Amino acid sequence: MARFGRRSTGRAGIRSASRDRHGRGIRSSVTGPHLRRLRTRVDFFDSSIASAVEYLRDLWPDEMATVRFEVGAVPPGEPGRHGVDRWRVDPARRIVVLYRVPIERLAHLHKDDEWHRRSLIESCVFRAVAELLGKDPWDIAPERYRHF
Repeated sequence: MARFGRRSTGRAGIRSASRDRHGRGIRSSVTGPHLRRLRTRVDFFDSSIASAVEYLRDLWPDEMATVRFEVGAVPPGEPGRHGVDRWRVDPARRIVVLYRVPIERLAHLHKDDEWHRRSLIESCVFRAVAELLGKDPWDIAPERYRHF
């Protein structure tokens, strides 16, 4: 039985960014061209933050006008004595950095579904903004704040 193998191109050891696997062609999307793309954890996290920030900007337009939000994977350095940081606030530069991995992975949700994960992410955004503005989280968004 004949085996189909790679053809030598004279560039041994160099891998192309668009290489095909075992001569089968370039990989396509898992969902195909006619279905919408799957939603990843990163997409869900980003959209949850975006909706919470939009809500806060509508409630507090003057205070939130110059605030910039960033998303990081993990906080730099070693964990502090209080554990791993979920966010970092820089009041001088008006920046809030939310760390995705600690928020997602270190949460102890009693029910792991989309609504509870979104509530957890929103509560972290509200607490970080409250820390930046020097207010209580209940004053920031009293009808939406859920503490986990």
